[in-house]
Amino acid sequence: MSSEIKIFSGSSSKNFAQSICDYIGVELGKSEVITFSEGNTFVRIGETVRDKDVYLVQSIGLNPNDEFVEILFWMDAFKRASASSVTAIMPYFSYGKGDKKDEPRVSIRARVCAESIELAGADRIVAMDLHSPQIQGFFKKPVDNLIALPVLCEYIKNMDIDNYVIVSPDAGYAKQARGFSRHLGVSTVIGDKTRKAHDEKAKVLELIGDVKDKNAIIVDDFSISGGTLVELAGFLKERGAKKIFACLSHILLNSKGVEKIENSPIEKVISTDTLVNPYIQDSIKVEIVSVAPLFAEAIIRIHNRDSLSILFEKLPERVINALDLKK
Repeated sequence: MSSEIKIFSGSSSKNFAQSICDYIGVELGKSEVITFSEGNTFVRIGETVRDKDVYLVQSIGLNPNDEFVEILFWMDAFKRASASSVTAIMPYFSYGKGDKKDEPRVSIRARVCAESIELAGADRIVAMDLHSPQIQGFFKKPVDNLIALPVLCEYIKNMDIDNYVIVSPDAGYAKQARGFSRHLGVSTVIGDKTRKAHDEKAKVLELIGDVKDKNAIIVDDFSISGGTLVELAGFLKERGAKKIFACLSHILLNSKGVEKIENSPIEKVISTDTLVNPYIQDSIKVEIVSVAPLFAEAIIRIHNRDSLSILFEKLPERVINALDLKK
C-alpha cells in the first residue's frame, strides 16, 4: 500500500492527517501552503504523485472561505501532477449548512461548493455527518458520508452514567438521535424547537418524552453559539432531569458559546476533532475524541476496494483500540 497511496494535508488539518498516517503506517506527504501578504493562497506538492492514489485531508471549518479555496487549488495541483485519483477528505464541510433554498433570492451554497470541488478535480469525497443527506446528491462523484455516532457511542459506553435517555434538540435530528438510542439500548426524547431568523437563536417549546429522575445526553451535529444546548439543558432540568451531557459531531463553539456552556447545567460536552477550534482549548467541560482512526479505516477500505458499510454500525476492533477511550 505504501508504494501506491499518498496522504497529504491542507493547512487546516495537519494533526488530523498525521493521525491518519500513523494509523495506516505511511508517511505524510510533503507539501507547502503559503499565504501572501495580500491574502492570496499558494499550494505546492513536495514530492511526485504521478500514477498515485492521493488523499487530501482538509476540513472546511472556522475559516471556511480560505479553507475551501485551498481545497480547489490542491485538487487542481494533484490533477496537473498526474495523480491517478484524488480523494478530498473533508472531516467537516462548513458550507453544508447552506443545503436548501428556503427563502427567495438566496444561494444553495453547498451545491455551489460541491460542483466547484468536482470541477477542480476531485474523484471522490469523504466527509462526516453532512448537515443533511441530500448534500450527497449535490455531487456527481461518489460521496462517503461517515458518521460520528459509533465513535461517540463508544465514548458514552465508557462513561460512568446509568439510567439515561438520548435527547434530540428538534424533530429534524430525531432520526439520528434514535440511531444513538438503538446503538446504546436506551429511549429517545425529542425537543420541539423553533428558529425565526439566521441569528443562531432558537426557542425550545416542549419535550416529547419523559426525563424526570433520569440523566440526559443531548445529541446534535454541531453547535456554534451554544444557545440551543444551554436552553434545552435548562428545560430538561425544569422537567426533572438529573445530570445533563451533550454529544456533538463537530464542535464550532465560539468564545461566547464556550462561556455559556461553562456556566450552564451541562456536565460535559463530548465532540470530535473534525476541525481545529482554539476556543475550546481551556474549557473544563469540553472533551474531544478523535475520529482520525475511523477516517483512516475508511481510506484503507476505499483504497482496497472494500465495503465501508461496517463503519456505519459496529466499529472494527482495531479502530476501537486506536480511540484509546479507557481512562
